Amino acid sequence: MKILVLNSGSSSLKYQLFTIHSVKCELIFSGLIEQIGDSQILDHSQALEKMIQTLKEKQHLQSLTELSGIGHRVVHGGEEFTAPVIINEQVITAIEKLCPLAPLHNPANLMGIQLARKKAPKILQVAVFDTAFHQSIPEQAYLYALPYSLYEQHKIRRYGFHGTSHHYVTQQASLYLNKPLNTLKLISIHLGNGASATAINKGQSIDTSMGMTPLEGLVMGTRSGDIDPAILFYLNRKTGMNIDELDTLLNKQSGLKGICGENDMRRIIDQAEQGDHTSTLAIDIFCYHIKKYIGAYLASLNGVDAIIFTGGIGENAPLIRQMACENLNNLGIKMDTEKNQQKNKGNSIDIQHHSSLVKILVIPTDEELEIAEQTIQLINKTTD
Repeated sequence: MKILVLNSGSSSLKYQLFTIHSVKCELIFSGLIEQIGDSQILDHSQALEKMIQTLKEKQHLQSLTELSGIGHRVVHGGEEFTAPVIINEQVITAIEKLCPLAPLHNPANLMGIQLARKKAPKILQVAVFDTAFHQSIPEQAYLYALPYSLYEQHKIRRYGFHGTSHHYVTQQASLYLNKPLNTLKLISIHLGNGASATAINKGQSIDTSMGMTPLEGLVMGTRSGDIDPAILFYLNRKTGMNIDELDTLLNKQSGLKGICGENDMRRIIDQAEQGDHTSTLAIDIFCYHIKKYIGAYLASLNGVDAIIFTGGIGENAPLIRQMACENLNNLGIKMDTEKNQQKNKGNSIDIQHHSSLVKILVIPTDEELEIAEQTIQLINKTTD
């Protein structure tokens, strides 16, 4: 059995092919096609053909008809989707209706779904939603203090994102700690160009930093994270910036990039080590916001068993982990600085001091593997 996982972006197509032994997935091949829309690859249909050709050349797959299923990443599932679903016309219509909530992501995700269904109409295809894991968040955490009618009429609420990643590392933490997931209180911190924190009680998300969109919460590569919303009114009145310009400002020109002109944390750390003030400031602000969310979620959970760092920065930047956990000894959180420097080599590790009451874990995320596993589990249930 083979499962293909597709992550269709606005100008890219990421794919991974897995083979299935029982319900265990093993990666066979992964690929990334970028700059879709230029003269080399005109559109997503051509990108899909290139993917199929590559898999043929590598002798991993001769045709999509050999697949047992295709799993698709879909960013926004709204309130409609609390778990993966087999894709049909009703599901496609529902995803289309959610496009205004994720205009940069859902249309591209949907394009990948429609093309794959056209290429392999008889293969079961599954949508796995970034928001689904957070549908367990209670009302007091997902509602904003806006007129309730705005929620009723327009579904304005916290949805949360990175759910597939948070779900995956939560399960891995349970295995690493050798404790049942339903006994654990965890804080999962996914740090990449996008960044989010999630409070998890007994395997369920009870709060998360991203909101109705991925803009809210932690400071990110190019996104501002939490700000005073009145700043937008002020900028509009003072500078004349319109809605689209403000949208671009907060999503593409802010965060780390806005502070120091760079959104690659590796370069920012290098520049800070060479004495660059704004790079040092960007790191300080980034880590301070992580620390604030750790404190907030400690309160929400009434204690925590482990803090998980994951994502490209979370897994590979010891300095960020150290600064995010500094001066938390009184909360039972103490890092071992030597352990923190060790390379995880793709494995889960713990980096807390022996006197720490809270475990500090570094767990590599694997969203595609999680999508593959959720896809095969749903297909097996459907075909039993």
